[in-house]
Amino acid sequence: MSEKKKGGGALLGAAFLMATSAIGPGFLTQTATFTGQYQASFGFVILVSIILAAIAQMNIWRVLCITGLRGQDVANKLLPGLGYFVSFMIVLGGLVFNIGNVGGGALGLNTLLGIPTAAGYVIAGAMAIVVFLLKNAKAAMDTLTKVLGGVMIVIIFVIILVVKPPVGDAIKNTFVPDAGFNNLVPAILTLLGGTVGGYITFSGAHRLIDAGITGEKNLKEINKSSVMGIGIASLVRVFLFLAILGVVARGVTLDSGNPAADAFRQGAGQIGYRFAGLVLLCAAITSIIGAAYTSVSFLKTFHRGIADNENKVIIGFIAVSTLIMLILGNPAVLLVLAGAFNGLILPVTLGICLIASQKKSIMGADYRHPAVLLILGALVVAMSAYLGVTTFVNNLGKLVG
Repeated sequence: MSEKKKGGGALLGAAFLMATSAIGPGFLTQTATFTGQYQASFGFVILVSIILAAIAQMNIWRVLCITGLRGQDVANKLLPGLGYFVSFMIVLGGLVFNIGNVGGGALGLNTLLGIPTAAGYVIAGAMAIVVFLLKNAKAAMDTLTKVLGGVMIVIIFVIILVVKPPVGDAIKNTFVPDAGFNNLVPAILTLLGGTVGGYITFSGAHRLIDAGITGEKNLKEINKSSVMGIGIASLVRVFLFLAILGVVARGVTLDSGNPAADAFRQGAGQIGYRFAGLVLLCAAITSIIGAAYTSVSFLKTFHRGIADNENKVIIGFIAVSTLIMLILGNPAVLLVLAGAFNGLILPVTLGICLIASQKKSIMGADYRHPAVLLILGALVVAMSAYLGVTTFVNNLGKLVG
C-alpha cells in the first residue's frame, strides 16, 4: 500500500475514531431525551453545538498536530507537571465512561439478540479487545470504526424513511426555535460537552500523530480530518434527531429508561427495536475502543514501558472496565460523577491549547494561529467552564444530599 493511501486511510480513520467516540450509548440517550423534550426546536441546539464543537476541535487538533505533541506533552511544555494533571483527568473520565460503554454494549446485545446482561458485558468487552490482539491494531481500529459508523448511519436513515419526520418544521425550528433561545442554552452546553468533552476531542488528533501526519506542511489534511470528524458525528446526530422526531411529533412519550430504542420500536415495530439494538451495540463497541485507545495515549509518553506495550495496556484498560461493570452491575453514582467531572475537562484542555498556540517555544517561530479561531475558542472556554462548574456542583450536591 502506498504512503499516500496509508495517509488517506489514517485521515478518515482519525475522523471516524473521533466521531464514533462521541457517538456512544450516552449520545443516543441524550439525543433521544432532548428530542422528546424540545421536539423540532432541538434542531437549533444541534446547529449551535456543531458550530461550537467545530471551533474547539479545530483549535485543539491544529495545536497538537502541528507540534506533533500529544495533549499531555503540550500541557507539560506550557507548565511542567500540568500534563500529569490533564492525563489524570482524561484517564479517570475515560475509565468510568468506558464502564458505561460496556453497559451500553450489553444493553445493545440484549435488545438485538436477547442475550442476558451479565454475559453481554463480557461479550462487549471481548469484542473490543479482539481489535487490539491483532498485529496491525491501529489499521484494524480505523477499519472497524469506519464500518460500524457507516452501519449506524444507514440504519438510522432507514428509520427516517419509515417514520417520515416533519422535515419542514425541523428546518424552520433549526433557525427560529419555537422553544426560545434561553430555554435551549442548557441543552446546547450539554451537547457540546458530549461531543468534544473529555478524551473525545483528542482521539482523532492522537491518531494522526501516531500516523505521523503532523507539522504545518500537513495543515490542510489536519483541518480536513477534524472537520470530517465533526461532520460525521453531526450527521448521525441530525439523522437520529429526525428519526426520533418522526415518532415524538405524533404525541408519543418515550420510555425514559431507553428512549432511543423505544423510539425505534414505536416508529418501526419489533424490527425497529432490533435495529436500535444494533445501533446501540455499534455505538458502544466503537466508544469502548476510542476511550481505551485515547486514555492510554495520555499515559504512554510518561513511561517507555507503556509505549512499548501499548496494545497490552489498552486490553488491560478494557478488561478492567468490563470487570468493574460486572461487579457493580449499574454504576449509576460513578457515571453521574464522571459526567459532571468530564464537563470540567474541555475548558481546561481547550484553554491550554489556546495559550500554547501563542507560544513560539511550543508552536515554532513562524507559526501564526488564526485570530478568529483564538477569539471563538476563548468564547467556548468561557461557556464550557460555566457549564462544567455548575453541573459538577449541582450533581455533587445531589449525591451528597
